[in-house]
Amino acid sequence: MRHLILSDIHSNNEALSAVLKHANGRYDRILCLGDLVGYGSDPNEIVDWVRDVMPADGTATDPRVIRGNHDKACCGLDSIEDFNPAAQASSLWTSDTLTEENLLFLRGLTQGPVDAGGFDLVHGAPSDEDEYIITADDAAGMYEHLRTGLTFFGHTHLQGGFFFRRPVVKAIEKVPAKWTELTISIDENSSFLINPGSVGQPRDNDWRAAYAIYESDDRLVTYYRVEYDVAEARRRILDAGLPVILGDRLLVGR
Repeated sequence: MRHLILSDIHSNNEALSAVLKHANGRYDRILCLGDLVGYGSDPNEIVDWVRDVMPADGTATDPRVIRGNHDKACCGLDSIEDFNPAAQASSLWTSDTLTEENLLFLRGLTQGPVDAGGFDLVHGAPSDEDEYIITADDAAGMYEHLRTGLTFFGHTHLQGGFFFRRPVVKAIEKVPAKWTELTISIDENSSFLINPGSVGQPRDNDWRAAYAIYESDDRLVTYYRVEYDVAEARRRILDAGLPVILGDRLLVGR
C-alpha cells in the first residue's frame, strides 16, 4: 500500500492543493501528523477537506489524522502562553474564524502515537506529542520509546529524520534544493524516525511544500518538494490581517 504522509499544513490551502495535485495517483491512503491549522489564512478550508477524507476518532484503518499543538491551542484544548506573539495572534484569529463544526472536529482529534498498521504516527515525539526532535541527540533519547521500526513525526517543519543502527544514530537529509524527490529504503535491521516536512510552512530554508509517500510493500519512503503559489498564500495572510512575518517567512522557508 502507498501512504501519502502529510504534516504541518498550517492553514495553507495553496500549498496543500499543490501537494495533492502533485501526489495524484501515487497513493492509496492519506495520513496526517497534525497541525492542520495555525499561521495561515485558510483554517476552515483545510479542516473541511480533512473532515471529508479522514475520520477523527482514530479507529478507522483508512485513512487517519492525529492532532498537533496548534490544533489543540486553536480549539481551546491548550494554552497559547508559550507561543511567540505572531503565533499567539494567529491562534486567536484562527479560533475566531473556525466554524463550530470545525472546532469540534479539532477537539476530537486523536493524540499520537497511533498505530497506522505496522508503523506509528506521532506529532512531536513518541514520548511527548509536544516535544521537538531536531538533533541526533534528541533522536537518541527517543529510542526506548519506539514501538515499531518505523515512526513518522512532524512538528519541527524540517524534512528528513533519523535512523538507528545501535548504538549509532544518523541523520537523514532533506531533498536537495535542486532536486524534487529523494527515496530511501527502510531497512528491517534498523529503526527509523521519518519527518515528511511541512506542507504549509517549511523551515528548512526551502520554501517548497514538503511531503512523503511510504510504499509499505517495498518498504520505501520517498520525500518530495513541490512549488506552489507562495505569493498568493502570503497575500491571503496579509489580507486576513495576520502578522506580516507569517507571510514573509513562507517566501524563504524558515
